[in-house]
Amino acid sequence: QVDRYLYHMRLSDDVLLDVMARFQAEMVKGLGRDTNPTATVKMLPSFVRSLPDGSEKGEFLAVDVGGSQFRAHRVKVFDDGKQSSELETKFYPSPKEIIQGNGAEFFDYIADCLSDFMEAENLKHKKLPLGFTFSFPCKQTKLDEGVLLSWTKHFKVRGVQDTDVVSSLCKALEKHKELDLDVLALVNDTVGTMMTCGYDDQRCEVGLIIGTGTNACYMEDMRHIDLVEGDEGRMCINTEWGAFGDDGALDDLRTEFDLELDQGSLNPGKQLFEKMISSLHLGELVRLILLKMTKDGLLFNGKVSTALLTKGKIEMEHVSAMEKHKEGLSNTKKILTELNLFPSEEDCIAVQHVCTIVSFRSANLCAAALAAILTRLRENKKLSRMRTTVGIDGGLYKTHPQYAKRLHKVVRRLVPNCDVRFFLSLSGSGKGAAMVTAVGYRLAAQRKKIDAALAPFLLSLDTLREVKNKMRTELEYGLKRETQASATVKMLPTYVCGTPDGTEKGKFLALDLGGTNFRVLLVKIRSGRRKSVQMYNKIFAIPLEIMQGTGEELFDHIVQCIADFLEYMGIKGARLPLGFTFSFPCRQASIDKGTLVGWTKGFKATDCEGEDVVDMLREAIKRRNEFDLDIVAVVNDTVGTMMTCGYEDPKCEIGLIAGTGSNVCYMEDMKNIEIVEGNEGKMCINTEWGGFGDNGCIDNIRTKYDKEVDEGSLNPGKQRYEKMTSGMYLGEIVRQILIDLTKQGLLFRGQISESLRKRGIFETKFLSQIESDRLALLQVRQILQHLGLDSTCEDSIIVKEVCGAVSKRAAQLCGAGLAAIVEKKRENQGVERLQITVGVDGTLYKLHPHFSRVLQETVKELAPQCDVTFMLSEDGSGKGAALITAVAKRLHNVGQ
Repeated sequence: QVDRYLYHMRLSDDVLLDVMARFQAEMVKGLGRDTNPTATVKMLPSFVRSLPDGSEKGEFLAVDVGGSQFRAHRVKVFDDGKQSSELETKFYPSPKEIIQGNGAEFFDYIADCLSDFMEAENLKHKKLPLGFTFSFPCKQTKLDEGVLLSWTKHFKVRGVQDTDVVSSLCKALEKHKELDLDVLALVNDTVGTMMTCGYDDQRCEVGLIIGTGTNACYMEDMRHIDLVEGDEGRMCINTEWGAFGDDGALDDLRTEFDLELDQGSLNPGKQLFEKMISSLHLGELVRLILLKMTKDGLLFNGKVSTALLTKGKIEMEHVSAMEKHKEGLSNTKKILTELNLFPSEEDCIAVQHVCTIVSFRSANLCAAALAAILTRLRENKKLSRMRTTVGIDGGLYKTHPQYAKRLHKVVRRLVPNCDVRFFLSLSGSGKGAAMVTAVGYRLAAQRKKIDAALAPFLLSLDTLREVKNKMRTELEYGLKRETQASATVKMLPTYVCGTPDGTEKGKFLALDLGGTNFRVLLVKIRSGRRKSVQMYNKIFAIPLEIMQGTGEELFDHIVQCIADFLEYMGIKGARLPLGFTFSFPCRQASIDKGTLVGWTKGFKATDCEGEDVVDMLREAIKRRNEFDLDIVAVVNDTVGTMMTCGYEDPKCEIGLIAGTGSNVCYMEDMKNIEIVEGNEGKMCINTEWGGFGDNGCIDNIRTKYDKEVDEGSLNPGKQRYEKMTSGMYLGEIVRQILIDLTKQGLLFRGQISESLRKRGIFETKFLSQIESDRLALLQVRQILQHLGLDSTCEDSIIVKEVCGAVSKRAAQLCGAGLAAIVEKKRENQGVERLQITVGVDGTLYKLHPHFSRVLQETVKELAPQCDVTFMLSEDGSGKGAALITAVAKRLHNVGQ
């Protein structure tokens, strides 16, 4: 008969899975900016962004309001490596006239309790941070502020709803002149529970309360929280799940008894899920069922006692006592007798059965909603199986003899792919408020240190103007005869005196040497109306032992690659004009003579510096004695880039490379180039600006990390500007910063992994990947794991910030240098406003998500009278070498 009566309270797994799906949909609704206003599950951001990591320390106060008693706590957290803490607590009653009175008296009472506690603990002389646990739905816009949305449980204080409870508490505390407290954090009891348990178990990312009230919180990815700016990291969300079903979503599961209980409550139609679950209501639910059964003659011979008619007469502790294993029946008899209900044995068994079904339904519903949260966490992490911990508190969970076991069992059944540990919070949510405050303290101290480490990378506009002006000075030094020898920016003449005019035609070979790959190209140029460029190329690797062997070995390897290409193309017999892109500083006496000034980019081949690379190539061709080539031009990759873009856009008179290395060339007026005879026309100057600053002129912006990178490089003291702006070095700068931050205990739990010690491990491509806006932090963590770095979510945010600071500075410095050149071009032409195109190549510019934008913005800011168009060089500097060869041939023919 009882079963027939309570049939609707028995919930199958299918029904629970359905509840789980409904709750998941409500969570999504609550997280969306547009859907949140109509969502019943409010998903309130708590502004708690980080869990304890064990390094917290200090002394904190906490006050806990929302349960059947007020509590004041003093928490001492020790940074002794053992994660130990001390907790002192004092309980204060919560009188009915206070919790259903007016706001001013309510907060004065809390302040009085705190004052009493500090007196008892001899703390009145101390300035202490205070955490405030306030277990009611609050809308927060920061950690130390919360506007009360509505009272729950049996609280009904007037004049508090829609006001900030923190400022009300602060006002009340101000009346106690002897207190000096700083309210740092407002937290919900669920958040406090999660933080308390999280201090002992770092996998804890869910907090659950099942007591007088019920609620859950969990760590949600910021990218899903529309209500808060930013998408980095995670934030604890207080679900306020008690209101689930207030829109009718659970009406099919609510029984006549639920409806009656709701009608008689302080807040009809509100907190319907809580009314089906929490201990405040389960005793009353049992009373209503027993009353109906008695009226129907199924219990107590149909005699309805006054106790059964009295609201609140059966409490949760009665239900718990009646459900105990061994003494359950005798407890039931005793309790019912005290209520003047003189039961038979059958009555006792039936009542016990009612209690079991009511509390079992509570555990089932709670499990379904918790399973929805666990599933969301697992999906956020993109894991097929997840290990996690749920921190849990509340009288129903702690004192009911069967509740915990039932809840665990159902959760594991509903989410078999989650290995869940349930961790009981022994010291309550007050300690959690102190932990939130402690974590806040730690994060503020960490933030200071991180800001200090990255501050030197933040360049002001004035600093960038200074860099631009210094670059301009160095450009002038490099062009003047008397200062050129000692100039750091070498301003090498290239003897390229014209850009393409569209009449170039013929077949040309091009070589491109500038990094670990070497390209050989056949370029067919067609002129006239159907002007076009066709290219065929093959890429060959240059092994490290050849890069750092002898010059003869290097050039023999190059000729071997050319031979392979000619054979592959079937043109071994043809004597073709050849352009050689050689992306290292060369002093040129003519277009086909280039003396290597010094190797860069990891090359170290011996017997090459001071030698003419064209002669070395000719000799290697002779040694092989298989074919002959007409070497017309040796060019730098920047020049090749400028020529490639110049073929498409005649306004292109600057070439920029922002990749493994960093360099610029531009067309300079012959009259300004003192080291070359003649004043007519223009000539392309290869600035070799990577050496800018080698004389110490930019030492004021070099950081200790730049110095570390420089000292560990193949050419200490050289190419200082390049080492701050080019792809070859940016990853290494990041690595140095990460080591420093790890040593300070701000990253990777203070553990420097073996991989992080390896020079060059942090490649620049990782910067591009980590800074990509499309990448979630989870993928950033995967990149770091690939590097052997076991990172937390917070670590990933810091690493992303470091990468951003280093690459932004590189782009700004590059922009400042380029601004100096476009300004010089404008003055050369004597115009008020200059229209000019910059041809650009290089992986950093092409692949990094923000580099090109920051570079362009900086040029615009520092050279406002120049309209600069940036044109990407699609086919690289090899095509440019062929075009220079074609232009040189054309000019030579005209000369003849």
